[in-house]
Amino acid sequence: MSISIVLADDHDLVRSGLHLLLEGEREFCVIGEAGNGCDAIELVRTLNPTVAILDISMPMLNGIETARTISREFPKTAVIILSMYADDSHVIEALSAGALGYVLKSAIGSEFIEAVQTVANHRLYLSPPLSARLLHSIQVGGGGGEPEQ
Repeated sequence: MSISIVLADDHDLVRSGLHLLLEGEREFCVIGEAGNGCDAIELVRTLNPTVAILDISMPMLNGIETARTISREFPKTAVIILSMYADDSHVIEALSAGALGYVLKSAIGSEFIEAVQTVANHRLYLSPPLSARLLHSIQVGGGGGEPEQ
């Protein structure tokens, strides 16, 4: 199965690095790149990718609002939010907007590859530090604090 991907990040260097990483996998094909949320939506509309990878902070339309629009208008395209923000409020907001994945920018390449493969199959993926913390928060009924050591 070939997984087609649209990348959206307002930093050219980040997009180029992600493109190289993804194209290193035979099953992935980056079919479009955008520097803002509005252009990302147009690419999804035109190209119908399997996965859209969105930076959370972009000009014109941020990643959360872009995810909301893509999830509503193009439900076959799975969305991953790529972010440096590890707090629960950003993660919950992204998932509520329809994102199936939330990957921290501190992730290693193999984690990012796994995230794309997972959401391409319409399954949820969270960076491991996030999923552990959110699970702990749910188990103790708290508000998303750090797990006790």
